[in-house]
Amino acid sequence: MTGAIVELRKATKKYAGVPAIEDIDFALLPGEIHTLVGENGAGKSTLTKVMAGVVSLTSGQMFIEGREVRPETPVQALHLGIAMVFQETSLVPTMTVAQNLFLGQERFFNRLRGIYIAAQQFLQSLQFDVDPTATVSLLGAAKKQMVEIARAVLHKAKVIIFDEPTASLTPEEKKYFFDLIFNLKARGVSVIFISHALEEALLVSDRITVLRDGKLVVTDHKENFDRARIVQAMVGRDLSQTLYGQRKTAMRPAGKRVLSIENLRMAAMVKNNSLSVFAGQITGVFGLVGSGRTETFKVAAGVIKRDIMYGGEILLHDKPVRYLVPASAVRDGIVYVTEDRKVEGFFETKSIADNIYLGLLAKLRGQRKLVSKREATEVGERLIKRLSIRAIGKDVKAIELSGGNQQKLVIAKSLVQEPDVVIFDEPTRGVDVNAITEIHQLINRLADEGKAVVVISSYLPEVMALSDRILVCRMGKVVEEFSALEATEEKIMYAAIH
Repeated sequence: MTGAIVELRKATKKYAGVPAIEDIDFALLPGEIHTLVGENGAGKSTLTKVMAGVVSLTSGQMFIEGREVRPETPVQALHLGIAMVFQETSLVPTMTVAQNLFLGQERFFNRLRGIYIAAQQFLQSLQFDVDPTATVSLLGAAKKQMVEIARAVLHKAKVIIFDEPTASLTPEEKKYFFDLIFNLKARGVSVIFISHALEEALLVSDRITVLRDGKLVVTDHKENFDRARIVQAMVGRDLSQTLYGQRKTAMRPAGKRVLSIENLRMAAMVKNNSLSVFAGQITGVFGLVGSGRTETFKVAAGVIKRDIMYGGEILLHDKPVRYLVPASAVRDGIVYVTEDRKVEGFFETKSIADNIYLGLLAKLRGQRKLVSKREATEVGERLIKRLSIRAIGKDVKAIELSGGNQQKLVIAKSLVQEPDVVIFDEPTRGVDVNAITEIHQLINRLADEGKAVVVISSYLPEVMALSDRILVCRMGKVVEEFSALEATEEKIMYAAIH
């Protein structure tokens, strides 16, 4: 395309002979916001990783401002003017925010205080509330995403690729982010924006490209799209009426009280929090980042510890429990499905079946002296079928799965432990529309089977579509409870903010 800043022609990338993208012609214009949408496994990340120098084309050509290039590393791509903010963080966890921002741009002699001051001024210019002296490993998902975005902007790239940048941001933080990319556009920077939030694509894009099964389906100006057309192009059929279901007209009755949390305290994040979870119900938990919603249930599942003195009490089946590690909670029937699947959810280099079997062994710790390869295969195949985990082959490594299938794998590892309480933290974060429907159906089935299900989500339509009762957290504790029949988005958001 004449005048394109980046262009791909007949771009094909194959893994073990199977194409992840095939014969794609794509063009990015100067100063435009171009959104890529498609199911997990459609080829969005592969296409952008080609441009960012993470993977190399099997065949086809790539041009920057009319000149053919073939970047083989992200550093080479950055020198060509292309930066990428990855869906899974690429920050160095043991370094501070400031050190990560200036990594690769250091002078021969550095004054740490000078780096912190420069980082503070830069972050404030972006309206990002992040402490430049904080160690990255101690940051939440939203703060890490802000650092990734800031680092890409700092490199002054001509093209910035954002892979699911808003998945863990609050509504206020999303507004800042959208203002930021509009400012980038005004300065002539081209933006590629990968998102599963179709409303965001329709809001910010100049043009939208839809991918399906590794092939380009359609590219058009956003004015020619609506949600229904995008969804139909993504999946080949109409899912618009089933994605988040209809408004609930009935709610499941509360069964036996399974989990009780009373006056829980955890550092500055959880403050005298009290709540209950019942069998046969889905309890939705909503709150903005920093509201203590995730930390409360991480304490209940033994992932983090409550305060030693006056930390409150947790009751499971009316008996006090105090877990120091997740394994103890798993053996008692509590599982936590993490929001950060890559870091906490699975072993990247192991197969699907091996990951699921390791989940089973975690529950049976001390009861098994020998590991059975046959049992691992049988257990794996059963859960793969139950959750419809799709892969090129049964021995494929977990890291090679698409985002939606990785999420199903994390859920499978938990369900093989046959829990009584299942805590889902952002269960559909970074997941395509088809996988969202399947995961929601699974969550509903678990409640129908009598499990006590908790769904922590920052996406209100999801909370309202799934929940029988909704708890709203603010400043470290539950401040409001709604039944599914009385809840509205306005009421929930008002409780979360005021």
